[in-house]
Amino acid sequence: MADLFSPLRIQNLTLRNRFAMAPMTRRASPGGVPGADVADYYARRAAGGVGLIITEGVRIPHPTAGYPSSIPTLDGADSLAGWQAVTGAVRAQGAAIAAQLWHQGAEREDSDGVVPVSPSGLNSVGQARGVALDDDGLDAIRQAYAAAARSARAVGFDAVELHGAHGYLLDEFLWDKTNIRTDAYGADRTRFPAEVIAAVRDAVGPDFPIILRFSQWKANAYRASLADSPAELERILTPLVDAGVDVLHPSTRRHYLPAFEGESPTLAGWTRKLTGLPVIGVGSVGLATEFTPGSTSRARIEPAPVDRLRELFDAGEFDVIAIGRALLADPGWVNRLRDNTLGEFAGYDAESALARLH
Repeated sequence: MADLFSPLRIQNLTLRNRFAMAPMTRRASPGGVPGADVADYYARRAAGGVGLIITEGVRIPHPTAGYPSSIPTLDGADSLAGWQAVTGAVRAQGAAIAAQLWHQGAEREDSDGVVPVSPSGLNSVGQARGVALDDDGLDAIRQAYAAAARSARAVGFDAVELHGAHGYLLDEFLWDKTNIRTDAYGADRTRFPAEVIAAVRDAVGPDFPIILRFSQWKANAYRASLADSPAELERILTPLVDAGVDVLHPSTRRHYLPAFEGESPTLAGWTRKLTGLPVIGVGSVGLATEFTPGSTSRARIEPAPVDRLRELFDAGEFDVIAIGRALLADPGWVNRLRDNTLGEFAGYDAESALARLH
């Protein structure tokens, strides 16, 4: 695994190795303000060996962006001071940190009375929910993404990731099941996400890394397909890359499966091949059971072999691999891999791991 511990240069950022912490929602920032416990949570994973921390989804400063309020934001003096403490704690452990900027779109809960917004007023299972965005709404959200990215850079983040996956707002524009608009944003479903990327690029400057996370699957539709062929995937990704993306993060539930029918590279492999950009692979690394959002199962998940990581890395299918639940269970998972003590990793126990979210 030695090659996976080599550095990687992206714009003005050098990662110490090829391991990232995947973004995982915590809802542990009262009033949107990350506290000392949040800094400690991320610092433990940085000390455990990862090269890049990607935070939980962070609400952009727009009233429709997300619910509940315990999801952190990047707005207001208290929140920004909290994040500055987080970034300092992570950097002190030798890792880099990216803020994942998030708008939940039609998947937003509305218990607080705020009406969700989306391209066409549809959620990821095709149900009417909330309202479709008009031109003023689109402009306000573009500006909110830019403001969040500007704040992220100011408080010490090394990069930003735009959450364009899993049926949330940017993904809702890309997917034909949730974007049935008849205007220019429906004729070209990449248009609004590309405008957001361009606005973020203008906000952070030319040398600050922008990561885009995308997916085929949605939170309520595991078999969804954003692209049914490599050619269609290329048509989607090209304008987004041209708008200013530096790194792509194709989210899958199992990192090792082919992206399309037949023998083919993984989604990460196709993404890298089609765009030439660095790619972050992800999906059930180190565990025997694939990620199932919302699962209430408390059964222990056994460790899985990690031999495919080296094989896929050597085949050029990814540049960085993100780890999720394994890092919840054991913050030192990456160091165990480096030190050849992964045999001591006991797997994932949901009760114990959820306790470590706080």
